[in-house]
Amino acid sequence: MISNNSFHGISVLKISLALLLAASAAKAGDVTFLNEAEAKNASAVAAQAWARVPEILARIRPPTFPAQDFVITGYGAKGDGETDCTDAFRRAIDACNKAGGGRVVIPAGTFLSGAIHLKSNVNLHLAKDATIRFSTDTKKYLPVVFTRYEGTEVMNYSPLIYAFEQVNIAITGEGTLDGQGSVAWHHWKNQNDAGKLVKMAADGVPVAQRVFGEGHMLRPNFVQPMRCRNVLIEGVRIVDSPMWVLHPLYSTNVTIRGVTIETKGPNTDGCDPDSCTDVLIKDCNFSDGDDCIAVKSGRDADGRRVNIPCQNVVIRNCTFKEGHGGVGLGSETSGGIKNVFAEDCQFDSPDLDMAMRFKTNPARGGYIENIYLRNCSVKTARFGIHMTQRYGSNGASAGSEKPAIRNIDIRDSRFATLTKGPIFIEGYSADLRITDITIANCAFDDAGGKSVVTNASRIFLSGVRNSGLE
Repeated sequence: MISNNSFHGISVLKISLALLLAASAAKAGDVTFLNEAEAKNASAVAAQAWARVPEILARIRPPTFPAQDFVITGYGAKGDGETDCTDAFRRAIDACNKAGGGRVVIPAGTFLSGAIHLKSNVNLHLAKDATIRFSTDTKKYLPVVFTRYEGTEVMNYSPLIYAFEQVNIAITGEGTLDGQGSVAWHHWKNQNDAGKLVKMAADGVPVAQRVFGEGHMLRPNFVQPMRCRNVLIEGVRIVDSPMWVLHPLYSTNVTIRGVTIETKGPNTDGCDPDSCTDVLIKDCNFSDGDDCIAVKSGRDADGRRVNIPCQNVVIRNCTFKEGHGGVGLGSETSGGIKNVFAEDCQFDSPDLDMAMRFKTNPARGGYIENIYLRNCSVKTARFGIHMTQRYGSNGASAGSEKPAIRNIDIRDSRFATLTKGPIFIEGYSADLRITDITIANCAFDDAGGKSVVTNASRIFLSGVRNSGLE
């Protein structure tokens, strides 16, 4: 297991680098251009951090399953797109679980279903040309289950695919998951229930009494393994989500690879690891209505009560098209986010707001620290690098907490066309600042606006071209 001391040592090196550069930083203001020796030191700090990635990956191992299949049509399912197959899915999953595990196979066809609850040692496998189309009848996602809505614990409609405290589960194959969110759920956006939930949590109402579901309008997420171990989501195409698409929550050893997400609509984040440990997101394609990837750890007082960080997340070779952010961290940061590594990713869409996005505010608290990005290519986006401690969501941009954004290293990346600006770094105030950011060997070829740095300290640049901060 990777030790906290390992990353503590990296932080100490980072602090040492900051102290080494304190004199020049004081002379140059918030932004310091490193000389050759200083740049070499910064590179060594980053290399030491990246050297920890193999230790993380050694612990992330996809589950394996017995070689036995439970074909859904053998349990009463019909792939005609009209027959309700919810009970057939339940029977097949139960049989697979009781037999010690295997694959629940969905053959070619369109299978209509309500909520699907996975159990241990079950691989839900979609064959080529298979589609699970989720019902537009919201009652099919009752009774309510224990979940998290935008970082606040609640009893709410079941996610479309849900697992609670299960071990060795998977969703695999070449088929499609169709949430029909635009038909059944998207019009629930901008209702009052989200604000009511946040207030209940702030007032200390027990989770068991935060019951929403029928009669309320809190949308469910699409896929949510909660308190699970050994999770694999691979190969499938996911479309038209009600809200967040992939939402591993309080889970450990999670692999998401080769998944294609195509969805529009409000709050349709692509993949949101939430208070998880040891997560690999690899070879995925994202085109969605909000952040493509957003690492999270709970919201406001409720997130601080739960106090589970999201840590040891590796993102590799993913493609980000439409969305608010490509690789995002926050805004739900209350439990803390640390040790996130992203490399070899492609960002390409004029509809992508921010390629690399860091966001929090004093209502959230918590921290974003020890984040490393390298070897990324941004063809088109509005902003290249965007960091703020003033993120506003549902009016919650102020508060009494002191969120930290610190120890961020972004290097060896190219930003071709940015329509708004290369770099935006916005601390909350002169007393609450973003600190210790290194941007090295990055080229900003064509930027439509200027870079902005406010309320930030120890911002180090090296080998950066056309940043607008020269």
